[in-house]
Amino acid sequence: MEQSLPYDNRIDSESSDQVVNPWEVSAKDGGKIDYDKLIDKFGCKRLDESLIDRVERLTGRQPHKFLRRGVFFAHRDFNEILDAYESGERFYLYTGRGPSSEALHLGHLIPFMFTKYLQEAFKVPLVIQLTDDEKFMWKNLTVEESERLARENARDIIACGFDVTKTFIFSDFDHVGGAFYKNMVKVSKCVTLNKAKGIFGFSGEDHIGKLSFPAVQAAPSFPSSFPHLFPGMDKLRCLIPCAIDQDPYFRMTRDVAPRLGYSKPALIESSFFPALQASGENGKMSASDPNSAIYVTDTAKDIKNKINKAKSGGHQFSVDQHELGADLEKDIPFKYLSVFLEDDSELELIRKQYGEKEGIMQTGHVKKRVTEVLTEIVERHRRARAAVTDEMVEAFMAVRPLPSMFE
Repeated sequence: MEQSLPYDNRIDSESSDQVVNPWEVSAKDGGKIDYDKLIDKFGCKRLDESLIDRVERLTGRQPHKFLRRGVFFAHRDFNEILDAYESGERFYLYTGRGPSSEALHLGHLIPFMFTKYLQEAFKVPLVIQLTDDEKFMWKNLTVEESERLARENARDIIACGFDVTKTFIFSDFDHVGGAFYKNMVKVSKCVTLNKAKGIFGFSGEDHIGKLSFPAVQAAPSFPSSFPHLFPGMDKLRCLIPCAIDQDPYFRMTRDVAPRLGYSKPALIESSFFPALQASGENGKMSASDPNSAIYVTDTAKDIKNKINKAKSGGHQFSVDQHELGADLEKDIPFKYLSVFLEDDSELELIRKQYGEKEGIMQTGHVKKRVTEVLTEIVERHRRARAAVTDEMVEAFMAVRPLPSMFE
């Protein structure tokens, strides 16, 4: 059973050993993020094999590698989404992007790659929120720069291959108003200042724009916010793929949804993609630190140099590597392979030959292989992005019905 609000959803008090909220993710003294503790504190559930098997049975497709390998590891009511789908009901997807950088890094791509799979597997529509207003309020950006970055990031999102006949991308600066704004103020009226402080850690030093923003991120969870897409479908369920640091927003949303007559949005949540300099799982890629991440604008040389400098769990001398094997929990190149390498059998072979005692694989081989995999992904994305025209961006962001969105 979910905890009732208010409660401290931040896991970021001075006595805590990790900080996880929508704006910061870190662990004390360089330790790893404790996902079991997050699940317990936030009140979500582990994604188990039975749910993953059920996805395969219902869609007739192999589950995405992010599901098979536990990248998406937690959920709220995903089982109910599958129940509804199996009984013939429809649902829609909602995810988003806070545009704070010129280009995306691979960690940013993960939710979009997975959302594309969900859209294709379940044949459902998708709304993508670009929170340019949030980045204006939290970052040192002008309104105009936030809007420009939203359009640039939209190009990267479109390059992931979404179906324009099933996808609506919108920026808050452009779209907030009308039915969307009505849901915002309904949510706002249900959330007291004490609740907002408990969930998000707001203080008397925060400006009121920050206090008002959670209602903006909540509104897309309700189908009536999009009358041009879902007229008369107020009971339509929503599934939100996101990283687990976004959970506080939707913990609040789920708390108020029944009071507004809406279904609670369901969530499927991912772990964090570690920074190149991390030692295991003690953080995530940062858009403000170019050396912590592989960007979609990086050259093959950039990627090779960054991977070669990444934290390794292997041993310097081959005799030690052979006798002991690599510490895969601390090996960032292997973790990147475990996310992006398509072939399960190759990944398992590398795990054994590199991670186990008496293995024959050295750190250099793993770094070479992950460099090849990431370079291919980045170059493919760069080609797709170059093909995204201004007209395509306008088409995705146009307020219009999607007649074939459930086909």
